Amino acid sequence: MKLLKPAKKSLGQNFLIDKNIINKIISISKIEKKDTVLEIGSGYGNLTEAIIKENPKKIYAIEKDKKIFFHLEKKFKNSKNLQIVNDDILNILKKKFLEKNIIIFGNLPYNISTQILSSLIHSSKSKPWYKILIFMFQKEVADRIAAKPGEKEFGRLAILANFNLDIKRHFNVSKNCFLPRPKVDSTILSFIPKKKINYNIKNSKNLEAVTRILFSARRKMINKSFLNIFNGDKSIAQKLNLDLSLRPEKLSNEMFYKITMEYEKLFN
Repeated sequence: MKLLKPAKKSLGQNFLIDKNIINKIISISKIEKKDTVLEIGSGYGNLTEAIIKENPKKIYAIEKDKKIFFHLEKKFKNSKNLQIVNDDILNILKKKFLEKNIIIFGNLPYNISTQILSSLIHSSKSKPWYKILIFMFQKEVADRIAAKPGEKEFGRLAILANFNLDIKRHFNVSKNCFLPRPKVDSTILSFIPKKKINYNIKNSKNLEAVTRILFSARRKMINKSFLNIFNGDKSIAQKLNLDLSLRPEKLSNEMFYKITMEYEKLFN
């Protein structure tokens, strides 16, 4: 494949060119004719082309780069079920006009991949509006998202994503599968909305705020950070049976959700 122009580092452009990997990604979702599909960062349309072959009801292909957008319009001018949108996915998510129960693919730009995931998590107050997310991340970022409590990679991303999504790691993708070739390998993760959310957190941004404070001193005990959240009130730690001498990565996901619920009772 020949690029129309040099890839933009500012847009995190690395284009997936390996057809075997593309087919493996498509197979994760099991697209049906009744489905609507959204692709984030269509690039030169290699994954778009594979989605079209599955013949879903509607495809939205989002491409921020205007020159590549025009290339896509020309390439897929005969595709009746495809709408190509020249915009930033973060702007689109703010507008909140997307359909429900949608399948979302994304070879996410490395520089804003976590921002996109966070925006999708925050875009629903309760159960997410999408059917499944199938995203490619830089492997290091994927390791953080899929990390379990006690692992060195465990942190805010894993806690936030696990609140209302079931996360599955599928396979790694070699840097040799891209043009231009990035410096690191990638990993495919999928996210399916949980059928039941066991913790009544009113706003996921409060969970994000709580984890930000507790992980602000990652290698230290949570005692000081926890008391900062609750204005020095130790009774909440006693209520939760929480050992304040622990480091944040030693807490379970569930404990962070319980702390956030107590935080919302006091300040919301």
